[in-house]
Amino acid sequence: MTRRIISVVLGLALRVFFRRIEVAGLEHIPPQSPVIFVLNHPNGLVDPVFILCLAPRRVSFLAKAPLFRMPVIGSLVRALDSLPVYRKQDEGEDPSRNRETFEMSRALLERGGTIAICPEGISHNETRLMPLKSGAARIALSAASAGEGLDIQIVPAGLYYTAKTTFRSAALLYFGEPIRVEAVELNADGAPPREAVRALSKRIEAAMREVILNAEHEEALATVDRAERIFSTEGRVDGDEPSLERELLLRRRFIEGYTWLRARAPERLAALDARIRRYEEELKQVGVDPEDLTAPGSKRAVAAHLLSRSLLFLILLPLALCGAILHYPAYRLAGYFARKFSHAADDVVSTIKIIASLLLFPLTWIGLAVAGYMLRGWPASLGALLLTPLAGFAAVRFFEEFDQFVGGAKALLFFITRRGFFKRLLVERRAIHEEIVALGNEATSEAVSAAPSN
Repeated sequence: MTRRIISVVLGLALRVFFRRIEVAGLEHIPPQSPVIFVLNHPNGLVDPVFILCLAPRRVSFLAKAPLFRMPVIGSLVRALDSLPVYRKQDEGEDPSRNRETFEMSRALLERGGTIAICPEGISHNETRLMPLKSGAARIALSAASAGEGLDIQIVPAGLYYTAKTTFRSAALLYFGEPIRVEAVELNADGAPPREAVRALSKRIEAAMREVILNAEHEEALATVDRAERIFSTEGRVDGDEPSLERELLLRRRFIEGYTWLRARAPERLAALDARIRRYEEELKQVGVDPEDLTAPGSKRAVAAHLLSRSLLFLILLPLALCGAILHYPAYRLAGYFARKFSHAADDVVSTIKIIASLLLFPLTWIGLAVAGYMLRGWPASLGALLLTPLAGFAAVRFFEEFDQFVGGAKALLFFITRRGFFKRLLVERRAIHEEIVALGNEATSEAVSAAPSN
């Protein structure tokens, strides 16, 4: 019961913090056999919450031992059937105790359970997958090889965040094809051979690379981000938002193309990057986002859209303003805590924001309910307790929709007042799109030509 309540509360927190959450690859998860999820770790305690709330199996976690001694967090990890991992870098921990953890993990798998592990061992801000620890491979091989052996499958799970520290950004949980673990002959002490552990760890690493965005440095990610935004907006129908899975796969292809260009034709890569930067700078000068650069429809359709949205905003404005004013102190305080306690480490910012919000926003609602009771009695108290969260959510949705409306209005004004410039930017975007396609085809053709023939 406690686990269920925690899952519901944390699931709601995720849905509030992230505007879009998508899950892909659920068909790769075995419905019954023992499973080990291996996931990347770019966003602190938020990462395992995605598996907890969105995986179709009941999952236990391997978590670093210091978490079990932390206030609140310790109670949470124990309630979620987590198992401690003792790391050398954690002061006062004895890594030899991991033998007990591995035994408990194997027993859990023998009961048909599932385990989630972050093989990188630490949360981080790197643009690429960090070197993996061997724990996942050792647990899997031990469970698959001891006694009668188990049909263990390792499922890679990739977490992709569009802006992991930003409130109302988007996130994707992407499951890849499972790895079936073959039994090996264990050593006399019951441990799997090192060669088998290394081989399986390499397979795990390769599988994880297939479900995440993996770049060598920030420059590559920045270039790919700019290229993908242009590529995806060209030909997009107004209001149509591509899936995060498509965005991830497209960016993975762009990183491959970036790597190819950087090695084979760096001058062409530099020219393309400069062209994209010029295009973005021209958009910035007129105050239009790339996503909003869309030719408007008929005058009647535009007028109807503007009128309907304006009326909707006028109707919702009082409730949204009320919600924004009431929740603003808690919102700002959560941001302050994130800045103060993250120590400039982006991978824990959203964790702190969510934990602070889970405390501060309910305190806001309770405080207003108490004030309502003192002023008007129980009816006012209950009304405040019910309406305040609703007003807060209305404020979030109102300002999101209003921001999109303003972006569209700016683009429309740009089209009306500087139509020639507007059309020239559309032509330039199409040309950049075609250049990216041509370079991609060239890279693919060369890769096919270089591949060994059978």
